[in-house]
Amino acid sequence: TSSISKNLMTPFMISLLVMSFLTSCRKKNEPPLDKGFLPWLGHAVEFGKDAARFLARMKDKHGDIFTVRVAGYYVTVLLDPHSFDAVLNDTVSLDFTRNRNQLLKRVFSLQLPSIKPRAEREWMEQHFQGLSFSKLSSSMNNHLQSLLLSDQKGCDPSEWRQSGLFSLCYSLLFRAGYLTLYERQDNVSAVYKEFRKFDDLLTKLARCSLKRGESKAANLSREHLWELLSPEKLCGGSELSSWQQSYHDFLQEEGVDVEMQKRALLLQLWTTQCNAGPAGFWFLGFLITHPEAMEAVQSEIRGLTLQDTSHQHSPINLLEAHNTPVFDSVLTETLRLTAAVMINREVVQDKILHMANEQVYHLRQGDRVCLFPFLSPQMDPEIHQEPEIFKYDRFLNEDMTVKDEFYKDKKRLKYYTMPWGAGRNICVGKEFAVQAIKQFVFLLLTHLDLELCDPEAKLPTVNPSRYGFGMLQPEGDLLVRYKLKRKQLKI
Repeated sequence: TSSISKNLMTPFMISLLVMSFLTSCRKKNEPPLDKGFLPWLGHAVEFGKDAARFLARMKDKHGDIFTVRVAGYYVTVLLDPHSFDAVLNDTVSLDFTRNRNQLLKRVFSLQLPSIKPRAEREWMEQHFQGLSFSKLSSSMNNHLQSLLLSDQKGCDPSEWRQSGLFSLCYSLLFRAGYLTLYERQDNVSAVYKEFRKFDDLLTKLARCSLKRGESKAANLSREHLWELLSPEKLCGGSELSSWQQSYHDFLQEEGVDVEMQKRALLLQLWTTQCNAGPAGFWFLGFLITHPEAMEAVQSEIRGLTLQDTSHQHSPINLLEAHNTPVFDSVLTETLRLTAAVMINREVVQDKILHMANEQVYHLRQGDRVCLFPFLSPQMDPEIHQEPEIFKYDRFLNEDMTVKDEFYKDKKRLKYYTMPWGAGRNICVGKEFAVQAIKQFVFLLLTHLDLELCDPEAKLPTVNPSRYGFGMLQPEGDLLVRYKLKRKQLKI
């Protein structure tokens, strides 16, 4: 047995050594390489466990550009926001579709080889811009109001109710978003419940790190959602012409088979609904744990309602009709602290990367490139003073105008916060998401008395496994109590 093991292991070990030698031969002007101690895996475990902490450590060690080995891939991480455009604007040497397709297959068991990214983006733009955007925003606002008030039915108006703030925000925003886009009322609760199970396991699905029991649970949850979202089960048909029905038609026109159509609907559900709830939680969480910020926002809201003496504006129109610099600054600061996207590209042909500081680096074909704006610019102390601290007026000038001048190395930054990505792949639904979050927070603050159950409670820490997957989520929840206001804004 031992001789057989030796005979089997020898070629394997030799191939590992050869691969290690070949990949360790660095070419001139390549970024610093940090392979880690484990063959092939490299830094995969530490990267997946807490990407922000790991990449911050690498930045301290190597500077604004370096290459790390992660599960067989060599990933060049660029953390100088002045140089981001050299990656974002390159569509010849760099490509994002292969990495995206791998994730779609791994997470959603989905393959869409016939769909070109441009065609899909154009379809999205039709629905999240112009007249369609206005209709969607109005529908979202109506559903938020209806759900908020219906959830309070049967309750004594003077009686306080308790809830975890994260659960409260996620539930309301998800259900309103689902009703707006999928227009199916009879299964919204079932979809939300199953979606939360699936989302809790999504990062492990993406990293192939599921345990045996978790793998079975993820597969069952995914299959249940496919069934709940199948075109046969979803019935559209309002003046919106049903966002879901339109997407279904688009998939058919692009030649996607019936099974993949069903799976693609889950992808769109996650894409459109995974970030709003967490964003609403952090927005309200920062306000409720920072009284001076809450008072500033409440004061601005009171000013809006005084200006609108006719009470004819809905929240969406009221927010659109007037400037809300404090509200906007709080949202921008919230996203700066809690949006942690990663922008990934594959190097499809050797590339010479010209940095803003005039340094030049060679990137190898087959390697990956990663931008992580959460570390820089968002948490960079040279750009944002005391970046770990929530400051509701960070994005306000003294004259209450928007502050958008930030500097690094004495040069003004184009990118000083990037919650929505940037360049050609910036989030198409950005405006709709911003509008929905603002509507939601406005409605809660004008309809509910909301306070901490424990006045000394602090916001929970973030779940570090969510870095790279959009909005961060908390470890645990923040217990709050709420009741309907005696005098609500008439809308």
